[in-house]
Amino acid sequence: MEDVLAVYTRPYDPRFPQVCFDEVSKQLLRDARASVPPQPGQPRRVDYEYAREGVCNLFLACEPLAGWRHVTVTARRTAVDFAQQIRDLVDVHYPEAERIILVLDNLNTHTPAALYAAFPPAEARRLTDKLEWHYTPKHGSWLNMAEIELSVLSRQCLDRRIPDDQTLADEVAAWEATRNAAAGAIDWRFTTDDARIKLRRLYPSLQE
Repeated sequence: MEDVLAVYTRPYDPRFPQVCFDEVSKQLLRDARASVPPQPGQPRRVDYEYAREGVCNLFLACEPLAGWRHVTVTARRTAVDFAQQIRDLVDVHYPEAERIILVLDNLNTHTPAALYAAFPPAEARRLTDKLEWHYTPKHGSWLNMAEIELSVLSRQCLDRRIPDDQTLADEVAAWEATRNAAAGAIDWRFTTDDARIKLRRLYPSLQE
């Protein structure tokens, strides 16, 4: 826990961007009956019945200090899918960075081993050398600021029925562009000193 909190105290440095990474599933739902358009004095009406159209995954990377985020919609969230997101982070989004400071939770696919499962050893090593890995503790994924962005995404974009993956990708891209244009940063205030007071029960007890 203190390792992640220490990362959050580092000042902004474009050579060493601090990137939080997480993912979430979204169930695709189609209206079973067409909705009734709004009329004067009457809101749009939607039938309670729906049809399930499968599940998509959303990978989210955000740089809180820069007010930047990027979301990718995929069919799955395997180790290979994760590895592809990491390669895009290194080669597409931060090609000039000396090293990316990466904060993740403890999902079993979030490891350097995923890179070796997806790419030849030399390529996996190249990507690994560009990353500094930091993990939130078990049951402490709330320390990952990407969860804050996912919560905003859920409230502003995903809180309705979305029928297919293309519609989902279009909606998410529009949300991302709007939020990036506003450069909405995250003002993280929970510090190591706070943790030692508020979460002292989680620290080992020292016996005299």
